[in-house]
Amino acid sequence: MSRVARLGAFIFGALLILTFVVFRIGDKDFLFSATYRLQAPFDTVAGLGNGAEVRLGGVRVGSVDFIQLPGRAGEKVLVVMKLESSTRKLIRKDSLVSIETEGLLGNKHVTIMAGSQNAPAVEEGDTLQSQAPVDFSDLIRKTEDILDTTQSAIKNVNDATAGMKSITTKIDQGQGTAGALINNREIYNEVRATVADTRETVSQAKAGMTSFQENMQALKSNWFLRGFFKSRGYQDSAELTKHAIPKLPERPFSNRFEIGGNDLFDKPETAKLKNEKLLNRIGALLERSAYELIVVAAYAGLRGETEENLVLTQARAMVVREHLAEHFKIDDRRIKTIGMGETPGAPRIEIIVYPPQPIPSEKQDSVKNPTISSR
Repeated sequence: MSRVARLGAFIFGALLILTFVVFRIGDKDFLFSATYRLQAPFDTVAGLGNGAEVRLGGVRVGSVDFIQLPGRAGEKVLVVMKLESSTRKLIRKDSLVSIETEGLLGNKHVTIMAGSQNAPAVEEGDTLQSQAPVDFSDLIRKTEDILDTTQSAIKNVNDATAGMKSITTKIDQGQGTAGALINNREIYNEVRATVADTRETVSQAKAGMTSFQENMQALKSNWFLRGFFKSRGYQDSAELTKHAIPKLPERPFSNRFEIGGNDLFDKPETAKLKNEKLLNRIGALLERSAYELIVVAAYAGLRGETEENLVLTQARAMVVREHLAEHFKIDDRRIKTIGMGETPGAPRIEIIVYPPQPIPSEKQDSVKNPTISSR
């Protein structure tokens, strides 16, 4: 073979090798296939570099084209990715982008999670939502903090154990009150006698309270004092807040009735009803109403003492509730009271009706399709 032929063969072989290398590199960087670009903002890229792999479902589908630093403080780092066009039908506008590590300390790569089928497909230059990458330095720092906390807790346990051992030793030696009680029989007997005396005192106090309540009941029936209880409108002060609620519900009501205090009660300072017809009209309407809760709210004016006004409104709300519950077919478990005490404006009674709340959709489904268990 001539020298020229050998030179030509060498050049031809070199061109073949160069072509093969170019196509291999081009295939790796998608130089000879259709691509498009997407981007995702991150607070930090955690060591990600240009040319890093972009994976979808664990398969390499692109690479990081470039990483753009923010223009000013407060903005995020922008990662621009170059992807194969075939991935357009898999990546959606609600897809999530994250930066992950190969193994524990391997190379960084970008992972795209396929979005929902109902979301629109991505287009050239779209920006996807990102997920903050895991920073192993933060994990190591947190692990060190946990270890420090654990060591501190172990030290505290050891100190507490030593303290308990010291206390136990002193008790065994008869030191302190507990040691004297355990080791000295005479002191133990004195303490036992004191406890017995205390129990006897408590028993006597309970008996005295019972006797006091019985005397109060007798006074309520006494002809001389009966007028006092009748004029104030109620007998037992302990019943004032039996059906009370702490505050008015913060939801819409279906109806509200208002009656002036002077029109409904006998005197400004009492809870004795004088015009029950006003309540009877409202009670008849309540019997035909759909309700989940009825609240009787009583308001006082600005005259008088604050504490007295509070007690007066509680009593008036209780008296109105009892009248409605006793004279009309109303579920008394759903009638509540609240004494608003001293408030601006004229004394009044408000009867507020709250309608039944709609059943949530998931509960409706459970009612329509109940689960029947077989034995």
